[in-house]
Amino acid sequence: MPELSISTEKVAFIIEKAREFDVKEAASDPDSGSNPADDGETDVLEDTASDPVAGELSGFILAMNEDEQLDLVTLMWLGRGDGTVEEWDDLRTRAIEARAEYKKPRHEAVQYLLGEPMLGDLLADGMDELGIDWTDERTTPVA
Repeated sequence: MPELSISTEKVAFIIEKAREFDVKEAASDPDSGSNPADDGETDVLEDTASDPVAGELSGFILAMNEDEQLDLVTLMWLGRGDGTVEEWDDLRTRAIEARAEYKKPRHEAVQYLLGEPMLGDLLADGMDELGIDWTDERTTPVA
């Protein structure tokens, strides 16, 4: 069983925030200038460039160290079915190699992860594959 560099608390936080981010939809009320209470506060579900959930999530991942980011990418790949628990070391080596290709690898990891549809579910599946119960860790972690 691999020993993760990232804490269960951090992964749980990212899973929850990623799931919040994943439920966003395209603008459905583009001419909305009304009070949020007047339109049922539906604008909170719209995906915008100034999305606070995306900002919080990207800032959190960006603040993580390299090993934590590598574990996060590897966990996502494991949850996506790109390998098995027995292939963890190979998956992590691939993540290291992919990271080496970029000029700003910390920023690229954030963009890569946030660009993955259903990131929260994939990370949860990866944790499940490792047999780690992350559901009891639903608190905001200290970075």
